[in-house]
Amino acid sequence: MGLLAGALPDFPWDSLVPCAERARAHPDGIVDLSVGTPVDPTPAVVREALAAAANAPGYPTTHGTTALREAVVTWFARRRGVPDLDPWAVLPTVGSKELVALLPSLLGLGAGDVVVHPEIAYPTYDVGARLAGATPLPSDDVEVWAGRSDVRLVWLNSPGNPHGQVRDVDELRRVVEAARQIGAVVASDECYALLPWEEPWLSTGVPSVLDPAVARGSHEGLLAVHSLSKQSNLAGYRAAFVAGDPALVGRLLEVRKHAGMIVPAPVQAAMVAALGDDEHVAEQHDRYRRRRESLLAGFAAAGFEVDPSPAGLYLWVRAPGVGQDCWQTVADLAELGILVAPGAFYGPAAERHVRVALTAPDEAVARAAARLAGA
Repeated sequence: MGLLAGALPDFPWDSLVPCAERARAHPDGIVDLSVGTPVDPTPAVVREALAAAANAPGYPTTHGTTALREAVVTWFARRRGVPDLDPWAVLPTVGSKELVALLPSLLGLGAGDVVVHPEIAYPTYDVGARLAGATPLPSDDVEVWAGRSDVRLVWLNSPGNPHGQVRDVDELRRVVEAARQIGAVVASDECYALLPWEEPWLSTGVPSVLDPAVARGSHEGLLAVHSLSKQSNLAGYRAAFVAGDPALVGRLLEVRKHAGMIVPAPVQAAMVAALGDDEHVAEQHDRYRRRRESLLAGFAAAGFEVDPSPAGLYLWVRAPGVGQDCWQTVADLAELGILVAPGAFYGPAAERHVRVALTAPDEAVARAAARLAGA
């Protein structure tokens, strides 16, 4: 596994510093909606499990405890419509971002290999391809890459970051079938799956790439990536997992054992508690729903256009009219003391939008909404 650090772009959020300073100068203070970092308390049931497992003098298992892997399997069956996951095919990861960034390298990709990712996307899909020396290909059109033997990995992200779009079963199945025809791996980043806002997803749930209707009876060539950061406020725990094809998970496990990439034992115990408790997830969903409604009303009052975001943790917003450059919108909102992320971070197709996170305390969201309404 070679990591080509020289191929990396500048870290995008560093370029937000001048706008953050402008927002911070607002007389009523900054409301930072630029990064989706949870701000609400970690659930008591999770903290208690962490504390109970704090006496952990030995090395934890890289593959995860049996209890953790079985908890993931039970959770997939209960919450994600996946009844046939093999406990062996579950692997805890140190958050999901490291897995996204390292997966092409962990799979042995390199020069001449192509990694497909969504056209408007979380930047780490592109970064992961570059770290491995592979070529990123941003595309939402299966026909662009179907039949290409150089495509080795296809990333899905549903619900999508930043825009919250959801792929239905038919769309997911088309991607899986096209990838299987060329022997490519499909990795689905499903970190926002438990944050639906609109029908049919509120009733049916957001489909997983491992859903039997998508996978057609086999998880071969498929990986689902999930994080507990959003639904359980565990970003500080770095608690996530990947699951799916036993052979692929086995390959990842071997490399991670050699590299010492292990989730701490107390965190593994905390993950078991989080996965087994749906009540705190529902409470957090309700918090984000209220904040979302408040911000939607504020942006509407200010005349902004908000694209439909049926799920996820963000609003996808444009300035009124023909649509000005995202950096001008960032600057305009910074004058109101509101910091958001420019769409340019997520690809050229997003240069008229800004991303607005729902992850701020209630009082901060209320201040932002009031400023927008009065703008």
